[in-house]
Amino acid sequence: MAEIATIARPYAEALFKSHMTQANPAQAEQWLAEMAMVAHDERLLAWAGNPGVVGAEVFELIKGLIKATLTDEALNFLRIIIDQDRLSALPEIHHQFKVLVNEKNGQQDAVVQSPFDLDAQTLSGLSALLEKKFARKLNLTVELKPELIGGIRVVVGDEVLDTSVKARLEQMKVALTH
Repeated sequence: MAEIATIARPYAEALFKSHMTQANPAQAEQWLAEMAMVAHDERLLAWAGNPGVVGAEVFELIKGLIKATLTDEALNFLRIIIDQDRLSALPEIHHQFKVLVNEKNGQQDAVVQSPFDLDAQTLSGLSALLEKKFARKLNLTVELKPELIGGIRVVVGDEVLDTSVKARLEQMKVALTH
């Protein structure tokens, strides 16, 4: 994983620098997210890696799959990624680009794992509590994880706050077996 992160970093940084001169990097994030989603498909990567497939074919296919408006910069970025055989790095490039944009805006992505769906009011209250706890603005995403039984698990970067029933049961198991 470290290798793909090392490969992706210069692309993410270059894209970030070019979009910080613009007022809204959200457009770049949108088309980059779609490119990353397309490039995450193993069948596409296998097809693109076939020696009989030329870069222009890969470019046209991906361009056709993306619904976001593709600027000239986006098209050039895609050509470079394909020409340099970095299609598999697109998801990591997207991730690193989002981290850079969030850092500039004083924000960070957070994943809230919950066994139940959270309504907007609960999520809003939870967001305020978590922002106070982690001392930064958070962009929350909710993942349903029924195996947690109850409570929540929050992942913010490399920090984890686990108040789930599953975690408490694991702690009790460890305490009882030692």
